[in-house]
Amino acid sequence: MGHSIALTAAWSGIDVKVWGIDKADIERAKAGVEAKLDVLVSYHVLDGKEKERIINAITFTDSLEECVFDATFVIEAIPENIELKQNFFKQLDETCPENTILASNTSGLSATEIAKLTNKPERTVITHFWLPAHLMPLVEVVRGNHTSDETVERALALLESMNKKPILVKKDVLGQVGNRLQYAIFREAQYLLENEIASMEDIDAAIQNSLGRRFGVTGPFMTMDMGGLETNASITSYLFEDLSDKKEVFSAMEGLVDNGHYGPKTGKGYYEWTPEFTAQKEQEREEELINWLKKDLRESNSDVKI
Repeated sequence: MGHSIALTAAWSGIDVKVWGIDKADIERAKAGVEAKLDVLVSYHVLDGKEKERIINAITFTDSLEECVFDATFVIEAIPENIELKQNFFKQLDETCPENTILASNTSGLSATEIAKLTNKPERTVITHFWLPAHLMPLVEVVRGNHTSDETVERALALLESMNKKPILVKKDVLGQVGNRLQYAIFREAQYLLENEIASMEDIDAAIQNSLGRRFGVTGPFMTMDMGGLETNASITSYLFEDLSDKKEVFSAMEGLVDNGHYGPKTGKGYYEWTPEFTAQKEQEREEELINWLKKDLRESNSDVKI
């Protein structure tokens, strides 16, 4: 995730420094940037000259002090562990210049808790990029209990300059906006599967061939308006009470995890992930997201020629 964010910033003309924990980590990040740029070139989103410009705008280092000593904005993308993030932000708080914004890419942890060990929590904010960060436009900006208005404004301005579409999450809630909506769907999907109402393939197909397409044009509130609020109110009155409100991990997922089946990384999850199937699905996702990216670039009057 970190190298994708760096690519995005460099693409928009920002000089970027990337910190890795060791040389191997840095080499993986470099390879990731190169591979993603090659894909963008192959789809004619970038040309070779632009690729080289982006690469030259990114500096890699395994020295945190060297990375942040003159930074104006830092985005952290370390593992999702609250204690790890708290200690890292304490270190950033002690190392970075006083006016540096400290942002976390957490997908669900609390901004207030992340800043708990810092001396200046007002400069801490969440900027949650969605995977893959260089293709997905949304970034959720979440303010903690002590985050200043200036910090929020600077975060929003930076993200807009990176051709992202940031939204402001006004309260420090777990899961922010996107994951709360996504996990509501995940819960109901697992409920439907566990109760043998539909197969996982048909549940996936239901999303891919209805909501997935429509929500790319109209979000939930616009969809409710266009469908008629009187109709939606009527359906709500009987359907909400029948939806799943389960608070625990579903047994099917628990069984898969207990047996070491995590998805493509282990070759099995709900689906069987052979190398060929994994490559196919990654390519299909990439192609679709790049088509959306091209549309976004055209609409933003970007200098990128497509």
